[in-house]
Amino acid sequence: MRRMIRSHGGRSIRRLTLSLCAAASVLVMAPGAAHAQVAPADLAGELEDGGGDAAQLRDFYASRGYRPLWITGGTVSPAASALLDLIRTSKFDGIKPKKAREGDLRKALERADDPTPENLLRAEIAASRALAAYVQQMRKAPRADMIYESPALAPGVPTTAAVLGMAAAAPSIDAFVRTMGWMHPWYAPLRQALAQDGLDDSSRQLLAANLERVRAIPAFQKGRYVLVDAAGARLTMMQDGQPVGTMRVVVGKPEMPTPMMAGFLRYAQLNPYWNIPPDLVKARIAPNVLGKGLRYLKAKGYQVLSGWDEDARVIDPARVDWQAIAAGAEDLRVRQLPGGDNFMGKVKFMFPNAQGIYLHDTPEKGLMKEDERQFSSGCVRLEDAPRLGRWLMGKPLPRAGKAVEQRVDLPVPVPVYITYLTAAPDANGQIAFRADPYNRDGLAPGAPRMASARR
Repeated sequence: MRRMIRSHGGRSIRRLTLSLCAAASVLVMAPGAAHAQVAPADLAGELEDGGGDAAQLRDFYASRGYRPLWITGGTVSPAASALLDLIRTSKFDGIKPKKAREGDLRKALERADDPTPENLLRAEIAASRALAAYVQQMRKAPRADMIYESPALAPGVPTTAAVLGMAAAAPSIDAFVRTMGWMHPWYAPLRQALAQDGLDDSSRQLLAANLERVRAIPAFQKGRYVLVDAAGARLTMMQDGQPVGTMRVVVGKPEMPTPMMAGFLRYAQLNPYWNIPPDLVKARIAPNVLGKGLRYLKAKGYQVLSGWDEDARVIDPARVDWQAIAAGAEDLRVRQLPGGDNFMGKVKFMFPNAQGIYLHDTPEKGLMKEDERQFSSGCVRLEDAPRLGRWLMGKPLPRAGKAVEQRVDLPVPVPVYITYLTAAPDANGQIAFRADPYNRDGLAPGAPRMASARR
């Protein structure tokens, strides 16, 4: 028997029972050979005591009847060696191998070359502990700055039981480790690109910067969310961790960049006003009024309001000092009525935020044909707003009618993440490199950049 009987009242009987069960089930026969196995009772006994993460391990294994995760047919799954390789190279994830139990896993797998029941048991537990530690450290690793509307939108640090539950729910533990299934699906391809030999310093810096940006996005094993890539000017609809639809978008121009941020899409507004940013009122509206007169405002459907409060009233534009507005000495709220050339189009999708960013329709569809689509004042203009609405609502958006800014709540809030990826996997699994219109990659002037991919 693997364990000695201890004289601690009823506990000695449990130890004896577990060991007898283990002895009865530790060997199973395959054609021509006997293969050592990790018996459920033996695993239960090993996890009965201990501090640290032992309770979490017990919770996980108890939920699956103490069946092993890493041991099949008397051998350790190749996934454990693949995990060790990832941990050994975890500098690419911004963490130290020691923090992810690299030594413990390496020694356990070396011992498992002699596949005794004891060695397999140690390898099983070491692999589970290492996976949990690695995932937890990755969630704590440096990531790009992102504005989160709520802490619930940021990547959280999962418990040991939660990590192992994700692994057990995957169709294959090998695929789960190989694709780094606890991360966004774009992470593993970028990491593989960074780990290859022969990269110059600027390419390594570029790939590392994009890995930090992807680390700021949760994996979302279940559920829906919207992902907007401002560098690629593209929106992707994600369902259960996989893309289910995509469309072109227009994002902020370099002097008015779209921020990296996350929020909850909560409702749509039909027939929206366009509240024009004050800098555009100064740069565009005021000079046109001074040059063309007040008829310019009426022709474009513009209204002047008394302020930014909800109860602000429409005022006579003749009372405004347009010279002061054009000079930037005063600010002014101007909005455009729905319909016609309204820059919001027919609908906007709201995720309330202090930055005043939202997703919206646009009448300027021609801009969607451009390869580089950084033309807006920061908001995200949609190639196909009705299609996004159908996906968010589960049905077509209702007809707007004539009422202004009709609110239509989503059935459930849907997360939206706006990121900035100058390197990301394309549809063929290859890494596409893009321009850096916002100059966020931090490369030295004149540093070589890998070729941009056309989108």
